[in-house]
Amino acid sequence: MDKSSCIRRTVCCLFVTALIAINHAIVVDIKSKGATGDGKTDDGPALLNAWKEACEGASPSSVLIPPGTYMALSVVLSGPCKGPIKLQATGATIKAPPELAKFKTDSWIRIQNVSKFTMTGGTFDGQGQQTWSSTKCHNSQMTCEIPVNLRLSHVKDSLFKDVTSSNSKNFHIALWRCDNSIFDNLTINAPGNSVNTDGIHIARLNGRAQHNKLKYKDSIGSLGKYPNEEPIQGIWIKNCTITGTTNGVRIKSWPGSYPGMASDIHFEDIIMKKVGNPIMIDQEYCPHDVCKKGTSSKVKLSSVTFRKIRGTSTTKVALNLACSEEAPCDNVEVSDIRLTFHGPGGGSTNSKCLNAKPKVTGENVPQRFV
Repeated sequence: MDKSSCIRRTVCCLFVTALIAINHAIVVDIKSKGATGDGKTDDGPALLNAWKEACEGASPSSVLIPPGTYMALSVVLSGPCKGPIKLQATGATIKAPPELAKFKTDSWIRIQNVSKFTMTGGTFDGQGQQTWSSTKCHNSQMTCEIPVNLRLSHVKDSLFKDVTSSNSKNFHIALWRCDNSIFDNLTINAPGNSVNTDGIHIARLNGRAQHNKLKYKDSIGSLGKYPNEEPIQGIWIKNCTITGTTNGVRIKSWPGSYPGMASDIHFEDIIMKKVGNPIMIDQEYCPHDVCKKGTSSKVKLSSVTFRKIRGTSTTKVALNLACSEEAPCDNVEVSDIRLTFHGPGGGSTNSKCLNAKPKVTGENVPQRFV
């Protein structure tokens, strides 16, 4: 073998070795960063340090939360990262402190400014029981920082799969500017005495929520509360099961609101199990009488579909489209709805419609709008 051939082979080997090194996945175990997993010690710093290493490391990278029980104070997992990043928490339970006083922000776990992010597994327990029973913030005009379990902001091209949120002090999952993202097989657990704990609260999303199991409502809004809110569009919520909730799928905006728009919103293949108000557009949303009653919402809703939604309703009104007088709903479609009444006295369900002319197709129960 001549010298030039040896040099070529050596260079080739070095190049292949470099490619392997570049593409070798980094997995950072939070226990390598000091997490104890005893359910009492704050493992938030360990999670944050593991995230920083993975975010800065070679692509692709993962943060591993091994099976076990952990406790964490507020954590912000922020990008942008150098490449795709994954948070693996299958078999792990992460608990928030029960005391509201330990939180100074609006979120417990915040994930922001990332793309090509994957989150799999994990149960996030907000331990909100003390907050529901003691705080006055849910029932007044007081300004309070009540943390959301998972707050996702500026997340793009991402997947959230097999994640469970339980006992949140506030909303379970809040989405803001999450584009081209999929939420698959999420489980939301909230007992009946929890207060204002929307399951998935969508402020802006261009993506899909599918195969989810919610034990609290799936809500878009409240819209129009603040000036210059960005339009909401391109939302698909399908193949979900909602059980024992006060509301089912709902779009809501404030009366006397600032102008706004929401369009291209679709609810499809959803099972309701003993759900109050299974289908609702509520443009007269006024919790705790804190709003401008008697004035119309200025949020324009258009291209909204409700398809293949079936199950049982605990309220006689199973389908309620209460749109704005000033900005009536356009292009609303209702198709193949079958919701029967489950409650005292028996009887059948009915529907109401205000300031909308929905296109009704297929076989529907309830059959008529009032």
